[in-house]
Amino acid sequence: MIESVKNITKFDTWILASRPKTLLAAVVPVVTGTSIVSYETKVNFIASAVALLCSVLIQVGTNFVNDLYDYLSGADSDTRKGPTRALASGMLTVKEMKFAIFLVFAVTFILGLYLVYISTWITLLIGLLSIFAGIAYTAGPYPLAYNGLGDVFVFLFFGIIGTVGTYYVQVVDVSALVLWSSIPVGALITNILVVNNYRDIDEDREVGKNTLAVKMGRKFTRYQYLIFMILSYLILFVVYFTYNQRLFVFLPLLTLPLAIKLIRMIFHYSGNELNKTLELTAKLSAFYGFLFAVGILL
Repeated sequence: MIESVKNITKFDTWILASRPKTLLAAVVPVVTGTSIVSYETKVNFIASAVALLCSVLIQVGTNFVNDLYDYLSGADSDTRKGPTRALASGMLTVKEMKFAIFLVFAVTFILGLYLVYISTWITLLIGLLSIFAGIAYTAGPYPLAYNGLGDVFVFLFFGIIGTVGTYYVQVVDVSALVLWSSIPVGALITNILVVNNYRDIDEDREVGKNTLAVKMGRKFTRYQYLIFMILSYLILFVVYFTYNQRLFVFLPLLTLPLAIKLIRMIFHYSGNELNKTLELTAKLSAFYGFLFAVGILL
């Protein structure tokens, strides 16, 4: 066991395994979807709260699955540049993690039945697909993260499905505005993964983890990050001019200096230096998302 984690309590270990810094990625889509519901009709706050809890639990479950199967595949080793992993460091056993994965997804399913009850069977389909994708991200015969599909998974489920799904369970419909609004949410959250994979490109290649960054190379990955960043800010103009929004919708432009700083960082940083880029990219997605939601509400 690693010396630095010997004295960590079991509770702290589970908090570490849940990767709390990633959980804002589960909050932003729900906040954005709910803000558009509020703009167009009346919010069902219970539905929003349940949707938020389900979204966070799916993120936690996905993190647990990722921890387990990266450990079993050998992708998590002493040479990795990211944060400490619970299994790789010996803080948790495989049996404990498997039980936690079952428990988290079971609770998610039970909570989601309320959302199905107040909406339609489509919500059940969305929930089952989200749970399946969370598991398939690093598990199964064709793990998405190991075959260059992790970016697609994150964009679809934490962007489109997370945002539109929150809207759908309350309105039982889908509007063009919520679809457009889900794009920057997905793009910025996907950029968190892009930085992570860019940082780990050498280690992932060695263990056969063929992320999109491994498949396409460093140059592609840097420009992927740049394009997603530009797309996120261009969508603001689409929303403003197409849906007669007020200038408040441009509140996310307040984050533009941070976005420019991050673009410079990914083009010039490498290795452990990118841990800071990863942290700031996660914060940018949260700041942008919350400012966008406030702009819609105002």
